[in-house]
Amino acid sequence: MSDKKILIAYYSHSGNTKEAAEKIQSLTGGDLFEIKPANEYPKDYNAVVNQAKQEKADDVRPELVSLGNVKAYDILFIGTPVWWYTMASPVKTFLAENNFDGKIIVPFCTHGGGGASSTYTDMQKLAPDAVVKQGYTSYENSAKDDEIKEWVSSLNL
Repeated sequence: MSDKKILIAYYSHSGNTKEAAEKIQSLTGGDLFEIKPANEYPKDYNAVVNQAKQEKADDVRPELVSLGNVKAYDILFIGTPVWWYTMASPVKTFLAENNFDGKIIVPFCTHGGGGASSTYTDMQKLAPDAVVKQGYTSYENSAKDDEIKEWVSSLNL
């Protein structure tokens, strides 16, 4: 990973994306940053699914507790659950309201069965001046240390 500064920014509703972020952090030594919406999502699964569907339809960008400090980093691993075939709304806000010019974005996501869908291409659209690398996709909480290690080393960061 050379001497580049690494940030692992993630939003996690159920804990699966957080678990993947922590595994990436242990392999890269990067700093962890949790993307937190100002208003928490409902814990009830159906309620959050319905809210996420409506937010996607309306292209909602919820207010965040903090945008973090992406300026201090060269490589940003950005993690999200897949909600309705793309990233969760708080991650959209994080990408849209920060400047990623000249940064390397390494996306990762967790999903409940639909795969990454358009998550990674949508990230590139929100950070057009960043280099978006190949993402890592895991089903629910199935992120494996050896798979993540292999993925990270294949990126040649």
